[in-house]
Amino acid sequence: MPHSQPEPSRQAVNLAHKASLIDQQWSPRVVAEMNDYQFKVVRIEGEFIWHSHPETDEAFIVLEGVLRIDLPEGSVFVGPGELYVVPRGVQHRTAADGEARLMMIEPRGILNTGHEGGERTATNDLWI
Repeated sequence: MPHSQPEPSRQAVNLAHKASLIDQQWSPRVVAEMNDYQFKVVRIEGEFIWHSHPETDEAFIVLEGVLRIDLPEGSVFVGPGELYVVPRGVQHRTAADGEARLMMIEPRGILNTGHEGGERTATNDLWI
């Protein structure tokens, strides 16, 4: 399936600026690709659904705010400038009490809801 990756640029990607361009929460947007991996920015607030990704790990880097990642054994709190990797197959739910802005790194084609599906599933390959 073709995707609309922009032409290579000679400018660095400003993650905070890209996140500010997103008009809806829980709508990840691709800002770069490396091999088969996509770098996505997203704005979140509230709680997402429990889900897992049996085929891949998923990395979260917090740009602003505090991300809470609920795991079966408890929660991890990730602050600005911090990184957390959810291992493949681990049930998790992302959440933020106030708005948080994140970068996610995951293989192209991974659905944000894993195999759970439903109304919170975001469209893939949307660049900003």
